[in-house]
Amino acid sequence: MIKSLYFILFVLLFSSGMWACISKNIKYKNLTAGQFQELINDSNVQLVDVRTATEFTEGHIPGSLNIDVKDETGFPLAVDERLDKEKPVAVYCRSGRRSRQAADFLIKKGFKKVYNLDKGILNWIEEGREIEQAE
Repeated sequence: MIKSLYFILFVLLFSSGMWACISKNIKYKNLTAGQFQELINDSNVQLVDVRTATEFTEGHIPGSLNIDVKDETGFPLAVDERLDKEKPVAVYCRSGRRSRQAADFLIKKGFKKVYNLDKGILNWIEEGREIEQAE
């Protein structure tokens, strides 16, 4: 009887340890400009430009929401108010650094499908892809 209880306890602890390891490995995915374009063609994807408002007005990918990741209090609030955890999120910035930071934050907040534009909007523009300027 005692051996059975120890065995069950061992199995439960082992299982919970494996689950903890698996859940920590959820990461965002870096995409090339082509892959990112294909992804955002899906209207279910939430497209987020994490640059400053000034950068956003100078040019952004059409359909983007602007949520500045450098706004330490505003970014978390805007994420909670404007984004749906059940839908995929595609993030980008100028070169990819800030968007990786934002993607990490979103994963920690419980978003499951997060995608980052590798090398940012600079690479997007370099490849001749469409941008628009705010009016």
